[in-house]
Amino acid sequence: MKKILILTGGGDCPGLNAVIRGIAKRARKEKGWEVYGSIEAFNGVMNEPQEIVRLTSKRTAGIHVKGGTILKTTNKSNPIHFPVVQADGTTKFVDRSDELVAKLKKLDFDAVINIGGDGSQKISKVLYDKGIPVIGVPKTIDNDLSATDMTFGFQTAVQIATESFDKLVTTAESHHRVMIMEVMGRDAGWIATHTAIAGGAEICLIPEIPYDVNKLLKRIHLRYKKGRGFVNIVIAEGAKPKEGTVTSTAGEKGSEHVRLGGVAYQLSKQLKDAGCKAEIRETVLGHVQRGGTPVAFDRLLASVFGVKAFELVLEKNFGRMVALKNNQIVSVTLDEATREPNFVNPGSYIVQAAKGLGISFGD
Repeated sequence: MKKILILTGGGDCPGLNAVIRGIAKRARKEKGWEVYGSIEAFNGVMNEPQEIVRLTSKRTAGIHVKGGTILKTTNKSNPIHFPVVQADGTTKFVDRSDELVAKLKKLDFDAVINIGGDGSQKISKVLYDKGIPVIGVPKTIDNDLSATDMTFGFQTAVQIATESFDKLVTTAESHHRVMIMEVMGRDAGWIATHTAIAGGAEICLIPEIPYDVNKLLKRIHLRYKKGRGFVNIVIAEGAKPKEGTVTSTAGEKGSEHVRLGGVAYQLSKQLKDAGCKAEIRETVLGHVQRGGTPVAFDRLLASVFGVKAFELVLEKNFGRMVALKNNQIVSVTLDEATREPNFVNPGSYIVQAAKGLGISFGD
C-alpha cells in the first residue's frame, strides 16, 4: 500500500478543502493508495504524539464548498525557522528541518503534497533538497506567486471585497462622505486593484506605488468641487506614503512577520491633517476576505490543482509545484516557484487601465 501525506500551511484560504478533496478523489481511482493529512501543517508530524489522520471518502465528501481547511493550519511553526521560547521569555528561531525530515522518512510516505504560499513552497524546496518526495500546490488570496497566473482564493477575496465596497458606495453617496476601505495585501496590491476597478473607486492605494497625500487631497477636492460629492477609497494593508512607512505593530509570539492593519485609520488622519474638510469613515475588512464558501472559479482551480498534484506523484515527478499558465494546468520546479514574488507592476496594463477609468493611485 502506498501513502500520501497532505498539509495546508500559512493563512487559511477559500479553496483549500477543494484541493484536499481533489487529491483524495483522484487517488481513490488508483488501486493501492491511501491518503493522510497532517494537522496544522507540519505540526502534525512534529508533535508528540503525532496528529495525522486518514482522509477517507467520508471525511472528504462535499468539503469543496467549505471555507478554511479540515486539516487546520498555522503560520507560526516554520520548520526551517521554528520559534522556541527561551528561559528569559524571548523567542529564538531555529532550524528543525533535519528533525522533520527524519520523522517523515520514518513515517515512510511515498509523497508529501504541501499546499501553501511562498513561505510554504520554500519549505517544500528545503525538504525536497533533503530527499523528501514533495509536490507543491500554490495557495494565497494575495495572488503574489509569479510562477502561476492565478492562485485559488484570490477571486473569492476580490468578490467579498467588491461586495463590501458596493455597500460602502451607497452610504458614501447618501452622506457625502469619504469612505476608506482597507483590504488585505501585505506586499502585493492585487486585491485592492481588482476591487477598485470592479467597484468603481476614485482612489486605489497599493504597496507597489507609494502615495502623495497632497495629490489624494486634490483628487478629493475635485469630487467636492460643487459643494456636494463623495469619494470611495480602496487601500491595501501594506500601502504607504512616499514619505513614511507601512502601518504595523509587533507580530504575535512565534510569527516571523510584523502585523499589518490600521492603515485606513492612518490615511484618514493624514487626510485630515492635510486639510480634508469632508467627513471620513473607515472600514477594515480583515479576515472576512479569507472566510466563507469559495466562488466557483476557486473551487474549479483548486480541484484541478489537486488532481494534477496527484498525477505528478504517479509520475514520480517530485520537486515541482502545480501552476496555471496560459489557461493550462502545468507544473514548475520549486526553485522557479519561489524565485520571485508577483507584484503589481506600476507600468502594467491593469494599472494603466485603472488610471484610464479615472482611478488615482496617488503617484
